[in-house]
Amino acid sequence: MMQTTPSNLTHHFLIAMPHMADPHFDHSLIYLCEHSTEGAMGLIINQPSDLNLSDLLDQLAPDITTGIDVAVLNGGPVEPERGFVLHGGERKWESSVDLGPLTLTTSRDILCDMAKGAGPDNVLITLGYAGWGAGQLEQELADNVWLSCPADHGILFTLPCDERLAAAARSLGVDWSLLTSQAGHA
Repeated sequence: MMQTTPSNLTHHFLIAMPHMADPHFDHSLIYLCEHSTEGAMGLIINQPSDLNLSDLLDQLAPDITTGIDVAVLNGGPVEPERGFVLHGGERKWESSVDLGPLTLTTSRDILCDMAKGAGPDNVLITLGYAGWGAGQLEQELADNVWLSCPADHGILFTLPCDERLAAAARSLGVDWSLLTSQAGHA
């Protein structure tokens, strides 16, 4: 049976195969925010950085303190100094883009509101993103560099970072621990 890849993978997960050569994406789970004929943009959602919300606020708004300890993730190798907040809820902040089931915000006002306890309930903060040019992701999928599956909000917002990759693979019926980076020859 031949498996086909949907033509639009917006709101899907990309699961890096064990033979992924790029160290930025080794053992990565990516949430695709956008995928079109012009390219794709996503956020790595399982690679925590050494930073948290308090660290970001110390740099962006030192007058605001928070007791909330929200981890900041390494979202990808493109623009690693730029912050992205992926969140649920209908409220929008200064620089918010409606992704349909979720919203992506890049303005610091959401971080300030989060520090005050007025932010969204479901939230991921990343620095940087992953990007693909026209046709690049499609070629990588054809080369079996990635598995894809529909995104699951429970995996995104409920599971700890270190459990997300295996959970996404399980949603496809794949036991991540059994995959290998070695190719066999008959």
